[in-house]
Amino acid sequence: MGAPDPSVAAVRLAVRSGLARLPGPLSDVPLLVGCSGGADSLALTAAALAVRGGGVHAAVVDHGLQDGSAERAAATAELLTGLGATAAVHRVDVTGPGGTEAAARRARYAALRAARPHPDAPVLLGHTLDDQAETVLLGLGRGSGARSLAGMRAWEAPWCRPLLGVRRTVTRAACAALGLPVWDDPHNTDPRFTRVRLRHEVLPLLEEVLAGGVAEALARTARQLREDGDALDAVAADLLAQAHDPAPPDGTVPSDPRAGAAHRAGSLRTDPLASEPPALRRRVLRAWLAAASVTALTDEHLRAADVLAGRGPDRGGVALPGGLELVRARGRLTLRPVRWPPPGG
Repeated sequence: MGAPDPSVAAVRLAVRSGLARLPGPLSDVPLLVGCSGGADSLALTAAALAVRGGGVHAAVVDHGLQDGSAERAAATAELLTGLGATAAVHRVDVTGPGGTEAAARRARYAALRAARPHPDAPVLLGHTLDDQAETVLLGLGRGSGARSLAGMRAWEAPWCRPLLGVRRTVTRAACAALGLPVWDDPHNTDPRFTRVRLRHEVLPLLEEVLAGGVAEALARTARQLREDGDALDAVAADLLAQAHDPAPPDGTVPSDPRAGAAHRAGSLRTDPLASEPPALRRRVLRAWLAAASVTALTDEHLRAADVLAGRGPDRGGVALPGGLELVRARGRLTLRPVRWPPPGG
């Protein structure tokens, strides 16, 4: 038997390397691959089967957004079963805020989490270098900051993305070399979706104007920012450990969810934070608030919280998502439920 096609070998090498970087105990648990039937996820599934040989499960998520989606999902699951995977279709309801793209993503990720064959099973996703470049451009256009520009991580439990260094052309070539029928989702060419226009209009124009290499440069930028961010997060974690006073373990947790979140957050002493750079303080504040289940924080929230942490004044308040308020008093930051209507209102 001859050597595999170079594209097939490249995808297999990426998968083998990605699995080798998983934390030790995860290297032996079964895998779940999310597969739509497109070139990226199909090449990923085939490579996972070649690398692992067994213990590969595949989840085909049917979003129900197109006519014939159930039949298409069933055909994909049948194909994957024929390749040697344990495959199943998972139908989801695409509802909720943020538009179709965001709602479909939430539903898909929830279905993949639930489909894992083992509580610790990694979920392999077919995101490529091209997807990473698009993600960086989206973050840049939205002014989302360094975290967004750092793009997707190769490993962020339970999500494993071994193809972030592989071009989309390589996965398509691998499927062709293996004789695998690729399904091209019509939504991937629908200009109503922002990512589609980035893919087919913006990135090709940038490649032309800048004489090529743009996708690789954007992915490289993401990697550099992620490494810098990880280093800053480690410093912020040490600073948080110095400044944080946890809630007393014997305290009574209020029944109101907002008051309970505020109680569990404990307090943050401002003295260790005052002389630190604002960018580092904001990382400490983000980590502390996230641990208290304060989500959907914006740059505006964090900058207002940073002013309170760095300069005060005491008892000034910053409204946060979830009906909470950040308060400074006697050199400490604490959370409390927003009082509404205000006294005398």
